[in-house]
Amino acid sequence: MTMKPFSEISCYAIEHGEDGGSFRLGGMDVIASWSGGWDHVSVSRTDRCPTWDEMERVKRAFFRPEEVAMQLHVAEMDHINKHPYCLHLWRSHKWVIPMPPKWMVG
Repeated sequence: MTMKPFSEISCYAIEHGEDGGSFRLGGMDVIASWSGGWDHVSVSRTDRCPTWDEMERVKRAFFRPEEVAMQLHVAEMDHINKHPYCLHLWRSHKWVIPMPPKWMVG
C-alpha cells in the first residue's frame, strides 16, 4: 500500500502522472512519487528550509495517520544536495520502519 490515494491529495496538485506529481501546499513546493517500492516526498521553499511544523503538515497531508515516514541523514559520502532548501520524507512499501521506544521520541 502506498501513501494516501491521489483523490485525497489532489486538492494540492499542480500536475500529476501515474507514479507521482508536483503539488503546492502552504507556500511549499512538494514533489511526491509512489513507485519503485518507496513513497518519496520532496519538500522545498524558495527562501529557507521547511520547518519541523511544515514537514509535519506535509506528512499528515500525504501519508495516512497510521503510517510512519522518515527523514534520513545519510553518510557524508552519499550526500547529494540539489537544492539548498529541500527536505525529504520516505516510506518503504516493503519494510516497516523500526521505531525507538516511545519515551525516546517525545
